[in-house]
Amino acid sequence: MAKRKIKSKNTLPKHLQHINVNAAGIDVGSKSHFVAVPVGRDKESVKEFDSYTTGLNEWVAWLKKCDIDTVAMGKRIFLNNF
Repeated sequence: MAKRKIKSKNTLPKHLQHINVNAAGIDVGSKSHFVAVPVGRDKESVKEFDSYTTGLNEWVAWLKKCDIDTVAMGKRIFLNNF
């Protein structure tokens, strides 16, 4: 009888595997931006920065420090009752 292969609990399905391990995500807001890098690149994997030039310069420097070469950005949208 052939042995069945047992999948490791840490194995992700192919469609969930990392495509770009040097990518970061940025949630763009009007007052602040949340920037996320892969776990292990810094002691904090998510940081909040203000939305002004100083905040921009800070997160650019942090992304360089974390060896990030690709960024995906998104905008938060909150809807009030209308």
